[in-house]
Amino acid sequence: MPTHLIIMGVSASGKTTVAELIDAHTGVPYAEADEFHPAANKEKMASGEPLTDDDRWPWLYELRDWMTAQATAGHSTIVTCSALKKSYRDVLREAEGEKHFVLLDAPQEVLAERMAARKGHFMPVSLLRSQLDTLEPLTSDEDGWTVNATATPEEIAREVLELVGDFGDAVADVTDATAGGDVAADAAGAER
Repeated sequence: MPTHLIIMGVSASGKTTVAELIDAHTGVPYAEADEFHPAANKEKMASGEPLTDDDRWPWLYELRDWMTAQATAGHSTIVTCSALKKSYRDVLREAEGEKHFVLLDAPQEVLAERMAARKGHFMPVSLLRSQLDTLEPLTSDEDGWTVNATATPEEIAREVLELVGDFGDAVADVTDATAGGDVAADAAGAER
């Protein structure tokens, strides 16, 4: 059965960096949820205004539908998505296939430092507190894990692959996934 690995957490928790490392070792289709946001959502966030649930529902439905289309075609996926509230994750859980959530967790100071160091991202540091206030931890009825996002991206990716088990062509050794680019220096676990 196709499996969806949903790497989640607040901005700068390392979702994209970890997902790219896992993608490099699995050959599984990968979707960056930020790419599913309509321009109006990105403009709203860039102006420092948090999204409302009404802003998020169409975005989540589109991502869910992409996951279902991939599963229907027999493909597992890797998805990065903030998925801050259980109700948002419930929408993603409607997708066909198995779903595993990985919540990347780091202290606010670490996240703020990562956000301040990023270039060209639409999410300003001023919205971090809002995201942390909105974040609801995984519950017992959600299949997933909370992972320390202060480790290196390679350590996090390795841990996620160990937790999820049989997934794509995964191998536990992700040390060479950064060949051709310096992911650790690029983000030190932060998203691009």
